[in-house]
Amino acid sequence: MGKEIERKFLIDHQQWANLSKPEGKLFRQGYLLTDKDKTIRVRATETKGFLTIKGQTIGATRMEYEYEIPVTEATELLDNFSLSELSKTRYEIPFGGKLWEVDVFLGDNKGLIVAEIELDSEDEIFDLPDWVSREVTEEEKYYNSNLTVTPFKDWI
Repeated sequence: MGKEIERKFLIDHQQWANLSKPEGKLFRQGYLLTDKDKTIRVRATETKGFLTIKGQTIGATRMEYEYEIPVTEATELLDNFSLSELSKTRYEIPFGGKLWEVDVFLGDNKGLIVAEIELDSEDEIFDLPDWVSREVTEEEKYYNSNLTVTPFKDWI
């Protein structure tokens, strides 16, 4: 069984702006199915495509299965079958022996920056970078699938 243990955090915008970071990757991400128990997501980058099936989140854990698919097929699925979608630029930042994935959202979610860290267990101890502000792991409005339906621009 595939399992993902992931925690999410908001980012301090000023600290982020001053941080030296690698080049980001543009993601186009859409949902073929989204409900409280499961999602089926398609993601396309410039060179790769992915089909991901995720189960219900309990705490910071959920079942996850991800498969690489040709980028042309990912784009076709997004164009023809996606019920909702978003775009973001992802930065991969190593810190404290872990990889942080920082998503700078675009379009209707512009202004939102969320960092994710994948863990080996829910109680794993890890260091927080200075640019992390507060944890939002259990706040459903920050789930990417929910951001496609109720975007950040509608919160403010």
